[in-house]
Formats: sequence, C-alpha cells, structure tokens
Amino acid sequence: MTDWIPDLSLSDRPRYLAIADLLAADIGRGRLTAGDRLPPQRRLASHLGIDFTTVARGYVEAQKRGLVHSRVGQGTFVSAGAPVSARSLRDVPAYGTDLSMNLPPEPNDPILVERMQAGLAEVARDLVPLLRYQGFGGAQPDRDSASIWLGRRGLIPVQERIFVAPGAHSALLGIIGTLAKPGDTILSEAITYPGIRSIAAQLGLTLVGLPMDGEGIHPDGLAEACRRLKPRALYLNPTLQNPTTLTIPVGRRTDLAEAARRLRLPIVEDDAYGFIPPHGPAPFAAIAPDITWHVAGLAKCIGAGLRVAYVVAPDARAGWPFAAAVRAATVMASPLTVALATRWIEDGTADAILHFIREETAARQRLAAEILPAGSYTADPLSFNLWMPLPEPWTRSSFVGHMRATGIGVVASDAFTADGKPPEAVRVCLGGPADRTVVRGALEYMAHALEGTPEMALTYL
Repeated sequence: MTDWIPDLSLSDRPRYLAIADLLAADIGRGRLTAGDRLPPQRRLASHLGIDFTTVARGYVEAQKRGLVHSRVGQGTFVSAGAPVSARSLRDVPAYGTDLSMNLPPEPNDPILVERMQAGLAEVARDLVPLLRYQGFGGAQPDRDSASIWLGRRGLIPVQERIFVAPGAHSALLGIIGTLAKPGDTILSEAITYPGIRSIAAQLGLTLVGLPMDGEGIHPDGLAEACRRLKPRALYLNPTLQNPTTLTIPVGRRTDLAEAARRLRLPIVEDDAYGFIPPHGPAPFAAIAPDITWHVAGLAKCIGAGLRVAYVVAPDARAGWPFAAAVRAATVMASPLTVALATRWIEDGTADAILHFIREETAARQRLAAEILPAGSYTADPLSFNLWMPLPEPWTRSSFVGHMRATGIGVVASDAFTADGKPPEAVRVCLGGPADRTVVRGALEYMAHALEGTPEMALTYL
C-alpha cells in the first residue's frame, strides 16, 4: 500500500475532483504506477481532515476516468493503462455520476457480452435484406418471436393483433393519437411517466392525474373522473411504475378493468417493466383484452438502444388506424434491430440478459437499503430506481440543485406530476452504465447530505 496523500491546497476545485486531479497528476509524474494500492478511503479522509464521503467520491471520480479500479475486499488500485501524461489540473474533465435516467444495469459479464456479440454476428450474415424497407408491423418471424416473448406474460393474442413498433414511445404516441383528438382528456395516475405528459402536450390533450393509494388509483375515483371529464383513455404503467415503483396487485387490476369496461374506457397499458419480476401479476391485456392496448417495450428488459416494442391491439380492426398513424410518423421499426431482438429471443440471449438485469438490480437495491436511512425512500427489490420523499427542510429544488452541483443527477417530482402541485420528492436511478462502485459512492454522498440541512450540505465539498 502506498502512503499517497494529495495536497488539496494545490487545487481550488471541489475536493472530490481535486483528489482525482492530483491522482492523475501523480500517475503522470510516475509517483504512482500500475498496481499500486491506494490508502483506504477512511484512512485518507482522516489524514486529510475531510469527510469520508468526499474521499469516496474522489475515488469514484478517478475510476470514471480510468485511473483506478476496485477489487472487492482488497481495495483500490492504480489501473494498467491509466493516463501517464501530467496535465494541468484544469484540463482534467469533470465527470459526474448521472442517476437521472431510468435504465437497466448494463451487462458486464464477459460471457454474456460475448453471447450478445455472437447473436449480432449471426444477424450480420444476411445483412443486405435488413437494409431494405419492410411493411409496418414486422415480418412473420419477428411476429412469431413477439408471440413467444409475450407468452412469458401470459398473453397469447392472435397474430393479427400483434404489431412490432419502433419503441414504446412511438407506439404510445400512435395509440393515444388514434383514441383522442385535440382538446380531449385522458387519465393517468397522479404521479406518472413523463413520456405520457409529453405525448399529451404534443397531441393537444388534457392529462388528468387520479389520486393513488398503496395499490394505485381506485375504481371509484376512476368512475367519478369519467362522469366529470368524459375521458378518451386511461394510461397506466402498472408494474414497477415509473417513478413510484408501485405494482398494482391483481385484485385492484381486476376491479379497475371491470370499471373501465363498464365505463367503455380504453386502457393503455405501458408494460415497460412487466418482464422484470419473474412472477408478476397478470397484465391488464390478459384480464381485459377487449379494451386494453398493451405495449411491451424491450428498453427496460433488454436494452433501450434496440428501440423495439411489441404492441397488442384490442382487436385486429383497432390496429388498422394505429398502424397507419405510426407508419406515417416512423415508416417502420428498424429491420436490423428487430432482427437482433428476434435472434436473442430465439437463442435464449434475451432471457440471459433479463436474468442479469434482475440479479444486478437486486444487488443495487441491497446497496440502497444498506446505505440510505431506513424509511427515507420507497422501492421494489427489483426496481431500477428509488422514489424519495424529502425530509424538511430539504425541498426538491434544493436537493436536485445540490446533487447537480456535485455531479449526481436526480429528477424532481415536477417531471412526473400529471397535474396539481408536485410533492417534495425526487427519483433516483440505480441502473445504466454506472457500476456498483459508482452507485455506492453516489448513495453514500446522498445519505450524508440527507443527514444535514441544505445549508450544511454546501460545506461538504
């Protein structure tokens, strides 16, 4: 272990950035070389007379720059191939930990990544036909794979009701656009997915959020809203809801489906996270297939870059105007990415990715439970994010501002509030390209901030 102790007085940057900057400079000067073990974070914090969280963030920053790597139970080591040229401290970029995007953890298992690459290589063997225009809705092999995938959620619709779309967002835009016209009202949960807010605004619709309890919106509230507002559709994100992580239990789903059928109200089911729980409740499309539009995007259960979603229409006739609307906007889903999704579903790679996402997400949720104060947030053991009501005197603006200033991105409740006053809460995401070390450092910094006040937090750097 080295006795490396940086002189923080050499930098006027925030201390966690100064630690990474000085580490880069000492590697460049040859004072530190590949394989050197850095002092434990708590020991270095004691030597420097600063907070442990600041040192932890400095080490995370250094890892983001490729300067160091961690070994579980052994410590932090200078990486082989780390930058060796000494640069001005101000020339070193400041990389932040962005926890604002609700993405699944990215696969990092070499065997799984190799398997994914093999599937891509197999698709590329017959590449030229995939560069041509294709009819909207997917070729027959792709619809067959969609049927296989949807079957994992207990859905067995006839092929005429299945459409392969270029991502869930464009699918939702097409569905809502066929159900409502400018000036109409659609309903959602009071706290809901920001994308539906954008879609409603783009289409000139009024989005009204319904109050929620521990099981989601209540059938009585739905009926009362229908009497007052004459809505054209009900949008739901019923499993691991973004951002609250709530999953509507099957009893409430059945009650809502019966109410919607009685009220002649179409349900738009955004099942983005439906595949994450291995034994989740039945989708609305299985409970009330005659009134439900089901959107099964692959972004959260395989990868957002695929831009593929499987849409199940209530009946074949309802799918015709939907297909026309989406075709006019996007022409078709990319045949290349659809072919890759089909390949991965057929050869089991999609299931392997899904298994990895579940295991890694559960591990990150365990980190959150270990680091954050008990009762300070809500989350499902398999959700990618936390929903964090803020303790006084923190407000959503002060907390987001503080996290942004230190490179950690969180999203204020304003983005998720359908109408009315947003609560003092934020969404914190645990997935994406960040590894567990980065997530741990970010959560530790966040926990430390929550122990004090916004005014005290200003001194943490």
